[in-house]
Amino acid sequence: MVDSILPTALLSGVTIIDLSRVLAGPFCTMTLANMGARVIKVEIPGTGDDSRAFGPFSNGKSLYFSAINCNKESIALNLKQADDRIIFEKLLEKADVLIENYRPGTMEKLGYGWDLLHARFPHLIYGAASGFGDSGPISQRAAYDMVVQGMGGIMSLTGYPGQPPARVGISIGDITAGIYLANGITAALYKRAVSGIANKIDIAMLDCQVAIMEDAITAYDKTGEVPGPKGTSHPSVAPFQAFAAQDGSVIIAAGNDHLFRLMAEALDRPDLAADGRFASNDLRHTNIDALQAEMEKTLRTRPVAAWLDALNAKGVPCAPINDIPHMMQEPQVAARNMIISVTDPVAGEIKVAGNPIKVVGAAEPVTFSPPPELDADRAAILAEFLGAVP
Repeated sequence: MVDSILPTALLSGVTIIDLSRVLAGPFCTMTLANMGARVIKVEIPGTGDDSRAFGPFSNGKSLYFSAINCNKESIALNLKQADDRIIFEKLLEKADVLIENYRPGTMEKLGYGWDLLHARFPHLIYGAASGFGDSGPISQRAAYDMVVQGMGGIMSLTGYPGQPPARVGISIGDITAGIYLANGITAALYKRAVSGIANKIDIAMLDCQVAIMEDAITAYDKTGEVPGPKGTSHPSVAPFQAFAAQDGSVIIAAGNDHLFRLMAEALDRPDLAADGRFASNDLRHTNIDALQAEMEKTLRTRPVAAWLDALNAKGVPCAPINDIPHMMQEPQVAARNMIISVTDPVAGEIKVAGNPIKVVGAAEPVTFSPPPELDADRAAILAEFLGAVP
């Protein structure tokens, strides 16, 4: 059982039945599994989770699927067939949480909508992620990550001025929905523990994109200025962006007056701190083009590594721009166990992201169980939940 891998985990003893597929729901259940919950994936017979067909592949096994589905079990059930419905309902009797990411109304058509399930299984917490949620004029529409990135405004803020809108480089529409759903589920578990009442958590991908807009909504509402893409720069803080150095780009985030003065010292440019155009964050932001030109005049004289040493010595937040190989080689990433090795019987050894939720004083696993093959845990699950293999 997955619980034994994480003996000190926060959600040990919680069982989740996972009907979700591809990303928003599976990212949520991955987050919960990483905190010790037992996750049983209920997949479509024959094909399973759609992402099992997404490349790239290793020995025929999807690396996309593998990245999101470690520490889970799998059973294949057809919820339109009577025998499989009996098995599914036996799972629900003992489970704590059901999670799905179908279009609203799908579960009702199957006879497993919230109202019916809550009446039959009053202990069961229900988590749903969809494009637009259970309510609103377009709640029934299908959605993918790109749809909500476009509708939610984030694409209009991503990229460089004068260029076409850009998609965020990862599926942030799905991933934020998965994180918010995991938060809602853990809150619902607490509510049930203190009150005995189970709730349905309704998460819309579009809602989540609106929720992460930082100050864009408030700023536009009060100023009337439409935010747009700014490349690497911050909409309110300066200097807070990537700057050209001799051999690449260096990120400098001097987010207040004190850090700006320290940055000027690190660059051996005391004149920057004394320049009236740069005397406050507001002035620096207003005069960012002039500030960038002055900074890059100096930064271009030395390589990125030299500037990182100088800036770190002064305590100024800074960083290189890592590609994925360099990120994976970062000593800090390794020290926090954020790259985990998984030995998969089909794909071989693979690397996946570790668990970012650390519990102080608790032992942390440095390996995960491999992503399950479709229906791999059927016999064990049936024996446990039904008492015998039918």
